[in-house]
Amino acid sequence: MRIEESERVSASRNHLVFAYYVTGHGFGHATRVVEVVRNLILAGHDVHVVTGAPDFVFTSEIQSPRLFIRKVLLDCGAVQADALTVDRLASLEKYSETAVKPRDSILATETQWLHSIKADLVVSDVVPVACRAAADAGIRSVCVTNFSWDFIYAEYVMAAGYHHRSIVWQIAEDYSHCEFLIRLPGYCPMPAFRDVIDVPLVVRRLHKSRKEVRKELGISNHVKLVILNFGGQPSGWKLKEEYLPSGWLCLVCGASDSQELPPNFIKLAKDAYTPDLIAASDCMLGKIGYGTCSEALAYKLPFVFVRRDYFNEEPFLRNMLEYYQSGVEMIRRDLLTGHWKPYLERAVSLKPCYEGGVNGGEVAAHILQETAIGKNYTSDKLSGSRRLRDAIVLGYQLQRVAGRDISIPEWYANAENELSKSTGSPVAHTNDGLPTSAWTGDFEILHGDLQGLSDTTSFLKSLLELDSVYDSEKNTEKLQMREHKAAAGLFNWEEHIFVTRAPGRLDVMGGIADYSGSLVLQMPIREACHVAVQRNHPSKHRLWKHAEARQNAKGQGPTPVLQIVSYGSELSNRGPTFDMDLSDFMEGNQPISYEKARKYFAQDPSQKWAAYVAGSILVLMRELGVRFEDSISMLVSSAVPEGKGVSSSASVEVASMSAVAAAHGLNISPRDMALLCQKVENHIVGAPCGVMDQMTSVCGEANKLLAMVCQPAEVIGLVEIPSHIRFWGIDSGIRHSVGGADYGSVRIGAFMGRKMIKSMASAILSRSLPSINGSILDELEDYGSELLKNESSLDYLCNLSPHRYEALYHKMLPESILGEAFLEKYVDHNDAVTVIDQKRTYMVRAPAKHPIYENFRVKAFKALLSSATSDEQLTALGELLYQCHYSYSACGLGTDGTDRLVHLVQEKQHSKSSKSHDGTLYGAKITGGGSGGTVCVIGRNCLRSSQQIIEIQQKYKGATGYLPFIFEGSSPGAAKFGYLRIRRRLSFC
Repeated sequence: MRIEESERVSASRNHLVFAYYVTGHGFGHATRVVEVVRNLILAGHDVHVVTGAPDFVFTSEIQSPRLFIRKVLLDCGAVQADALTVDRLASLEKYSETAVKPRDSILATETQWLHSIKADLVVSDVVPVACRAAADAGIRSVCVTNFSWDFIYAEYVMAAGYHHRSIVWQIAEDYSHCEFLIRLPGYCPMPAFRDVIDVPLVVRRLHKSRKEVRKELGISNHVKLVILNFGGQPSGWKLKEEYLPSGWLCLVCGASDSQELPPNFIKLAKDAYTPDLIAASDCMLGKIGYGTCSEALAYKLPFVFVRRDYFNEEPFLRNMLEYYQSGVEMIRRDLLTGHWKPYLERAVSLKPCYEGGVNGGEVAAHILQETAIGKNYTSDKLSGSRRLRDAIVLGYQLQRVAGRDISIPEWYANAENELSKSTGSPVAHTNDGLPTSAWTGDFEILHGDLQGLSDTTSFLKSLLELDSVYDSEKNTEKLQMREHKAAAGLFNWEEHIFVTRAPGRLDVMGGIADYSGSLVLQMPIREACHVAVQRNHPSKHRLWKHAEARQNAKGQGPTPVLQIVSYGSELSNRGPTFDMDLSDFMEGNQPISYEKARKYFAQDPSQKWAAYVAGSILVLMRELGVRFEDSISMLVSSAVPEGKGVSSSASVEVASMSAVAAAHGLNISPRDMALLCQKVENHIVGAPCGVMDQMTSVCGEANKLLAMVCQPAEVIGLVEIPSHIRFWGIDSGIRHSVGGADYGSVRIGAFMGRKMIKSMASAILSRSLPSINGSILDELEDYGSELLKNESSLDYLCNLSPHRYEALYHKMLPESILGEAFLEKYVDHNDAVTVIDQKRTYMVRAPAKHPIYENFRVKAFKALLSSATSDEQLTALGELLYQCHYSYSACGLGTDGTDRLVHLVQEKQHSKSSKSHDGTLYGAKITGGGSGGTVCVIGRNCLRSSQQIIEIQQKYKGATGYLPFIFEGSSPGAAKFGYLRIRRRLSFC
């Protein structure tokens, strides 16, 4: 049910008494409660507010004898470790002290108090125990909120372990006593409340106009004004004059009395009425919360926000801001170091477009009054026990955040249906039993073949749904997600659309040795990214409103524009759309540099993801001289999970560049395609990855291992996976990133080692190195003059054999070295995609040794795959995986989660049942860049192996609370798939 507008709350002949409980979580709750309470009091009712917030928050806005404030704190909200970080364990422990241990006493006290004031209705925002106390007192209760504490705490429990799990269940049970929920915009999933009424934004009213406020402050209308609405500023933080663009002023809320401010910063009084000041400003800078977001939207004020760690309400409020073109994310480092200018200038260029209601306080008060009088808003469809059961399982649903997947019980269908609108990519579904190769729906496939891929069929179906939604607007369910709304107007359906597909990859052997020139063996996985591209003349291109306004403002007429929609933004906490003028990629008559492009995409962190997609266009411009005269629309839908070490980024890059190339008739060889996509990641995204990910995504084939020597990218063939062998990937749940510091430092250490080895070989040749391993160099020939010459000009570490490394270099390489010391002696490490930090100490010996031995292990692994089938063959293959895993650990790239999974495989391998049945699982290793992500497992291709993989999955969940995603199966690479050219079938009446 949704209520948009309402007449003013009418005074009832009944004098009603409301008990309004306010959570102890920040001012935002108190300020929105004020607006609802004000309207209830205007209607002639008494309101008893139970809160821990200061009195002035209420009394400054409501001066009435009908307002009663009772200072009691019945929940604690989230405990802040600092101004921007929630302490999850401390939050749970404090809630336990505040609301769990004294629970019996709280219920007895609150029940007696509710009777004493003769309350007609209990309202909660959103104190759990208030709902139970109301039920014990025999009084109806209603919640008014945009989130519930079972949602917030459930993920805290997953991080803290099972110790506090009962907290979430108790909160869910308390909420199940609530009659219904008055749900505010920007809401989180809340299946504890099965009856819901949606209302407009609850926003505090304005007392003064923009002109009046600026006049009182002595600020002229042309001066740009930013309001710093940042409660709990970081300690020791000093604001500086240069933080603001020239001519700007900043209003500072909550500054301490002792805080000294520069002349372009203005300290506001502690009781300053911020809605008036917000409406008088040109943009706001602060932390996301309901109060700041609702007022930014209501007064069409661009909001520059800084993310808070573990603030689980944030993604939903952020999505609302971004949808209405009101939000710009500022990274924490730039906030604290004063790099504000690009964010503020970006913010004032936005055109906030929220046109919804802002009278949610009035509407909510009307509903509360009618409920207290006796009106029934509930459907009575579901029993209390059913609601409780659905509420409890929310803890499992919460694991569907970025990098996590979970199986939901079948009986959770209703809540799952509500939440499925935000589960990302519409792929990997079944086809109702129809052969996928025969399905074309309402599309003509003018080029290409579905190749029996069900995920491609599902992607085409999703395009059809967008078409029907855009045309008829009858099917509104798909429009619930902002990304579907944007995608529905992305294409001209009468024109050709090009579709490409690129899978992720499972790193079977090779991993981080790729940048050192190793042989690698990679398997394309079943999960893939689809990209749909359409090019149109700028005059025929469907522009989004803000892009159209931008073009109109330039007064140049239609010019080429790039518009991208990315499915899955709800899961990965990013903006779902990106657009730019393609002229932004040009500087005069030449494409901009990669460095400028990297800065361009970094200026708005919520849209930094677009570098993976749009970066393909710039690489084609710079490397192949392509010029794009048409506008381009792109839809990206990836089923390759992010942060699991299976090359989600490479699949997006490859699918994107392949689609752009197909749409523009570019014929690029598979190898060149992979190398071009690597440039996107290295130079525009700024991640120092090798090329094996892109090569596998392009050149891989289903159920085969791509064998490639990374010098730089020479495919030597496809290796058949013997029918008796199978590979699985098991996700550890620990987020992996090749852009992370661990991967980068290990890579730097390897290149440092190569430089040192080359220097040592040169010194031995010139006899300037007096001894080696304690021996005097009397005869150069003993060490192989030709070999030393080769090693003095070593191009890849993997070209050094293990025995040469052990004989000459191992003991001379240092365990580690300070960056400054290395640069002083060797000048450079000769790696174009990493930079040495002079103050950092880098491991050298282990990172240099790993690729030398890994190259040998991969060669042995490849040879063993084609050897005679035997238990010894599988044992040897598994042993090579184990050796690789522990070599990763020696480099510092291991994690508790991946180690645990490898240990669980070892337990299965060496159990009595496995030995008595010829064994099933034989080895496992961390994959890709390490530091989390996925573990690769090798085993016998039989049902028992699959059962053991599931047993490992369940054991891991039992130990960690996280149910791993299992990767199994394979699919063709982008080159094998090619592309589809499709067109909507014409219908004739």
